[in-house]
Amino acid sequence: MQTLLELLKKSEEFLAKKGIGNARLQAELIFAHALKCRRLDLYLQFERPMNDSEIATLRELLVRRGKHEPAQYVTGETDFRNLTLCCDARALIPRPETEELVDYVLQKLPPAGTPARVLDLGTGTGAIALALATERAETQVVAADFSPEALALAKENSTRCAAGTAVEFVHSDWFSAIAGTFDAIVSNPPYLAQDEWECAAPEVKNFEPLSALVAENEGLADLEKILRGARERLNTGGFVALETGIAHRDALVTLAGTLGFSSTESLADLSGRSRFFFAFL
Repeated sequence: MQTLLELLKKSEEFLAKKGIGNARLQAELIFAHALKCRRLDLYLQFERPMNDSEIATLRELLVRRGKHEPAQYVTGETDFRNLTLCCDARALIPRPETEELVDYVLQKLPPAGTPARVLDLGTGTGAIALALATERAETQVVAADFSPEALALAKENSTRCAAGTAVEFVHSDWFSAIAGTFDAIVSNPPYLAQDEWECAAPEVKNFEPLSALVAENEGLADLEKILRGARERLNTGGFVALETGIAHRDALVTLAGTLGFSSTESLADLSGRSRFFFAFL
């Protein structure tokens, strides 16, 4: 009977041969998920004999990862800030960079203790909406998505995170079904150009929903729709917060000025890339 360590080493070799980066880490994540333990706990049971049922479960998951299906889809969950979210092909996988966007939004919302109303457009898994609602108790969030499947996933995550009534979910094509005004409008919309998507890793190109990744006009189309629609839906002193592509800043600055926003701000992610765009009334 094979031990956990023996099987883990074989799994690492299998994933490496399939071209999976960080093969040891990827194998450990799958083992921890299958065995319902923390990654660090694996190191405390290397000599544990693995039974046939466990091996069969691991084999199925490893084959999926070996085909470059994202680890988050293979395990069915992902961490986002303080939350663990259900994650599958119904929605884009939340990225660490989007966690940074949430940080910036929290900094710019009214001070803690002051009620605020936020709109999260293209909510996907619900990551942004649920993070804001759970980290700023006075915040009421409307989470909208055009995809019924993504919206269903976001609702599942709301239950999982015990968000209660702090988040309202709306089926909407951007602003089409949105009522009322907001202190902030936040979105991580599709912003890749077609050629960027064609060069993406197979984990992205072959598994994540195209509609959540690619926009027309070199990735600008949805960013511009949001900025145009936001003006009349913001309260005085409100702002729009967008995650954007590399080459979008100048066009968004120009459009914001044309629409009557009082100021704009571009902020970098931890890698130094100018990724986030803010427009203020």
